Amino acid sequence: MTRRLLIMLLLCLPMGALAEDRVLRLYAPEALVETGVLDYLLPRFSLKTQVKVERVSDAEAADMVLGGDGRALFEGAGQVWRMTLATDDPDAARFADWLTGDVGRRTVLSYAPDGEPLFTEAKVEKAEAVEVSFDGDAVLGHAVSRDKCRRCHAVDEASRMGTIGSTPSFGILRSLPDWDQRFAAFYLLNPHPAFMIIAGVTEPFDEARPPPIVPIEMSLDELDAMLAYVSAMQAKDLGAPIQHQ
Repeated sequence: MTRRLLIMLLLCLPMGALAEDRVLRLYAPEALVETGVLDYLLPRFSLKTQVKVERVSDAEAADMVLGGDGRALFEGAGQVWRMTLATDDPDAARFADWLTGDVGRRTVLSYAPDGEPLFTEAKVEKAEAVEVSFDGDAVLGHAVSRDKCRRCHAVDEASRMGTIGSTPSFGILRSLPDWDQRFAAFYLLNPHPAFMIIAGVTEPFDEARPPPIVPIEMSLDELDAMLAYVSAMQAKDLGAPIQHQ
């Protein structure tokens, strides 16, 4: 049996022949359904992955929604079509990866029911730069930093000589382009989860794995204050990158 004949036979199988426990519920508006592109796409995805795709009429019951919101996929039939994942279904994530990957995109762009492709690549949207400001109490943030972070980090010039030498100072961390993300979620970055407590956020420590040091507790208000303090700090000048000869 040739490969082409096998593919044709598989495409002719009823969708129920796929694994019944792998069903992806997809919602798409009639404007997209009427183009026929889903009838072109879905059998190819199902043949490749053995995931059955069931179209539903209610977006609230769907694992994935195609429409006007979410990540842009392609453009045609009068609009840019986007997708949102409505649940954490792994098959929905797999379909999303397929749609945004080379194979899925080429499949969409090759759909030409009247001899001309109906869809094109979605235009890349330029993201607007958003200036982030920190409105916490910077004075309190300085005090919190000295009280709760100084055992490891130099949080100011006065604490520069009394910390762990291999631990970066706040000034060095402030020079990094993603400093704000690092500080905002520092309690999730090793080694902090082993001893940090953020009131109302972190889970209790596992009794079988107690903290290696006395736990450090911090509130969200104190975290906001620390971000305000660090945002106003002078970043360390680390010099030009090393030039290798």
